[in-house]
Amino acid sequence: MVQNVHLASNAAPSKAPMRRIGRFTITDKLGSGSNGNVMLGHDPVIDRPVAIKILNNPSGATDKKQREQQFINEARAAGRLSHPNIVTIYDASTEGGTTFIAMEFLQGKDLRELMANGKRFDIIEAASIAYKVANALAFAHNQGVIHRDIKPANIFLVGDNQPKVVDFGIARVPNRTLDAEGQPQTLFKNNLMGTPNYMSPEQAASQPVTALTDVYSLGATLYEMLTNQKPFPASDFDKLLYNIAHKTPKSPDLINPEVPERLAHIVMKAMQKKPHRRYKSAAEMALALNKFLAKEKRARRNGGSSSSSRSSASAVEKSNLFWLGWASFIIATILVVLAYFK
Repeated sequence: MVQNVHLASNAAPSKAPMRRIGRFTITDKLGSGSNGNVMLGHDPVIDRPVAIKILNNPSGATDKKQREQQFINEARAAGRLSHPNIVTIYDASTEGGTTFIAMEFLQGKDLRELMANGKRFDIIEAASIAYKVANALAFAHNQGVIHRDIKPANIFLVGDNQPKVVDFGIARVPNRTLDAEGQPQTLFKNNLMGTPNYMSPEQAASQPVTALTDVYSLGATLYEMLTNQKPFPASDFDKLLYNIAHKTPKSPDLINPEVPERLAHIVMKAMQKKPHRRYKSAAEMALALNKFLAKEKRARRNGGSSSSSRSSASAVEKSNLFWLGWASFIIATILVVLAYFK
């Protein structure tokens, strides 16, 4: 699918020839990817800007049909979801040989771009974004939609760090279109679906997935937001898949001492290898994040230390007590020796 640079950017879009797709007038070009372009359009009926994803026409008839099915599946998956943290789909169609999706025009940047540009999220910022995404996923799951490709590039931030989940291109949705073998179109080698660094162990092992695969991927995304590292950095594809399926990443608080132990626990529980060891649902993960945020914000409002600073203070205090103990022991020893020789 076209990458998320398509939805919006803070950079000025390049001018495109004026033309129409469906009822929409194309005004500018927002971006492009290997599978198509994303244009800025205008909806004359509602009088609003829209982002329009246009599928490139492949040469092969079979490939064209599969990609059109994948494209329409994205519209079907996201189009049934009305949630403030999920991108809104307005229209999807094929007209005159052109397949397109018209959606909400988002102005901002995705997490991938922000982190690549050096953005470092405060503990509360990261947990708050993850909380809202978890709520959005819980809503999607209740509608029978599993995203299956949650990653920084598919979480778009608009306004005051308000996340929008985008790109439901490989989502599983009731009545979705399958290929000739009854399987969804694959995006990676060995028939894997999802983005390797954030895919769940069951995805890495090509096993059936449930909604808990999104819980894992959100945990992996939050891990990177907190540590500025991917859970399993590896350049070799097969090694990466093996690590995802069999290795346990280092806890976030061991990489970044500012991460409170409670928040690190939430991340590590979400990323458990076995789905039944994770949170039972995205809603349960959202509840855990909400409780953490409430305690952390309350501590800051009351002028007390946040859990991260309390952890640091505790470590300093323990260190001071350790050296004080040694100093007392040495002084006592010296006094005993002096008394002995008097």
